[in-house]
Amino acid sequence: MHYNTQKIKSCAKLMGKHLTKRAEDYSKWYNELVVKADLAETSAVRGCMVIKPYGYAIWERMQAILDKRFKETGHSNAYFPLFVPKSLFEAEEQNAEGFAKECAVVTHYRLENDPDKPGKLRVDPKAKLEEELIVRPTSEAIIWNTYKNWIQSYRDLPILLNQWANVVRWEMRTRLFLRTAEFLWQEGHTAHATEAEALAEAKQMNQVYADFVEQHMAIPVIQGVKSAAERFAGAVETYCIEALMQDGKALQAGTSHFLGQNFAKAFDVKYATKEGGLEHVWATSWGVSTRLMGALIMTHSDDNGLVLPPTLAPHQVVIVPIYRGEEEQKLVFEAVAPIVEALRKEDIRVHFDSRDTHKPGFKFNEYELKGVPLRIGIGPRDVANGTVELARRDTLSKSSVALEDLVAEVKTTLAAIQVALFDRAKDYRTQHTTAVDDFDAFKEVLASKGGFVAAHWDGTAETESAIKEATKATIRCIPIDGKTEKGSCVYSGKPSNQRVLFAKAY
Repeated sequence: MHYNTQKIKSCAKLMGKHLTKRAEDYSKWYNELVVKADLAETSAVRGCMVIKPYGYAIWERMQAILDKRFKETGHSNAYFPLFVPKSLFEAEEQNAEGFAKECAVVTHYRLENDPDKPGKLRVDPKAKLEEELIVRPTSEAIIWNTYKNWIQSYRDLPILLNQWANVVRWEMRTRLFLRTAEFLWQEGHTAHATEAEALAEAKQMNQVYADFVEQHMAIPVIQGVKSAAERFAGAVETYCIEALMQDGKALQAGTSHFLGQNFAKAFDVKYATKEGGLEHVWATSWGVSTRLMGALIMTHSDDNGLVLPPTLAPHQVVIVPIYRGEEEQKLVFEAVAPIVEALRKEDIRVHFDSRDTHKPGFKFNEYELKGVPLRIGIGPRDVANGTVELARRDTLSKSSVALEDLVAEVKTTLAAIQVALFDRAKDYRTQHTTAVDDFDAFKEVLASKGGFVAAHWDGTAETESAIKEATKATIRCIPIDGKTEKGSCVYSGKPSNQRVLFAKAY
């Protein structure tokens, strides 16, 4: 390019946008990045966050893609209440016990002036609820109480519903996107006539999640089932997708639960069969949340800021004009207009940053920090030469591209970035998946290398608990495609037929 790139970089460094290096403090790097990239910030409510427009735009992209896939697989959206009567919440005992310590509870419905503190309010003691309400940590209870009214016959089945909602789980230790007291998610809840149908549904939705995370988030995942100790409260089987972050910790990216007849029995949901009998319904539930935002950040981003896969980036391309004075501005802006039009005709999300309140150096730094996949720089001499500078966010490489070739080059490069991000993440996972055969090696890998540890386990909760106590590592999943392999448990020495994946996790 013909403008002073080095000077622009120097200007950018003065913007105060430096991040802590990942190698120095990964947790601090993550927290700084979420805030500085304008994704989210903490709120006045302890443990809750404000998702800012740029962060929410990424979440909206995720929503749109997933919602389309849900509807393609026969599901419809609905909405159920935020509040769950305590008696309903208690109906399925395992589910209630599993979430009890995270529940926020509504006990009163009104405030009044505090006679002892003028200008202040207090809970009106006369406004105590007859029955306390649980602010939903998950919706199985309220939904299955509703399904009881909807289901009488086999003709009413299956019910395939999803809702986009918020839930509250009163976490003590929170981190933006990864673990907050309130978060956004979708939760599917389905009812079926047979066990086979419900199992097929649970597996299908886990595959939908795996496809989405790999194809759109460019994050490789391992599909598996959870151990009994890690299973969703109230589920017979929990299917999951597990991803590996850059710091060697695992992250559960999505879960799909086969609930058996547990909730149908708890809420007495039965249907008349074709043969005239009466049977309990079979159920599933499944969900992903804004935790996926944390996965996206931690899988791809670097010391310069956010790195977004093109399919999810709110702006796939940003155009930064470089000019001095009104005459050059007019020249450059006129050249940019047909570029924007040509890219949008190809359904490429392009943003032209025409602000005259910020210099190019600031803009370069801002869009690097925000992870925009491609940046186009164009100045007066570029217009004269019929070229632009095209910069890739993932590799930070730059090239000069002729205007007549620009649209094709942008399309090709966006596709290449999507593939490159996935391949890089997969290579990292491969390098950080280690098979071990004894407990000393198990502990050494966790301490020095991290990542997934593939090890034999005797299948007992006692051994699983002892390993967690000794190392803080948990069984992330029992891989669905895991090969039968006779061996000995790394902790107890007892026989085992398959390796499972352990890791420290978020």
